Amino acid sequence: MASVALTGANFAETVSRDGIVLVDFWASWCGPCRSFAPVFEKASTQHPDIVFGKVDAEAEQGLAAAAQIRSIPTLMAFRDGILVFAQPGALPAAALEQVIQAVRDLDMDEVRAKLAGSGAAR
Repeated sequence: MASVALTGANFAETVSRDGIVLVDFWASWCGPCRSFAPVFEKASTQHPDIVFGKVDAEAEQGLAAAAQIRSIPTLMAFRDGILVFAQPGALPAAALEQVIQAVRDLDMDEVRAKLAGSGAAR
């Protein structure tokens, strides 16, 4: 599966789905973004059960601001509609695989219980 372009129109619907959604915030002028892009695309073909979305932070400045993006590239991981990971910086392929495995391994009942205890909502 190739990555999908995310915009203000489809971002919330996409990340709130059940399952895993990885989001890459990027810009065309960003060197680290350009080096991370093929790593992200290759992972998208290796993990067809995961949605890989890309947000052009220049074209979607409102969305980037709403997501509190301060540095690009920034990778976010959502699972079952819950943000479970966010980190700026280009990742090498092995590190991206570690993130994917860690998100797969999460006990989502435990995550939801922690969120409920902290007063955060889905």
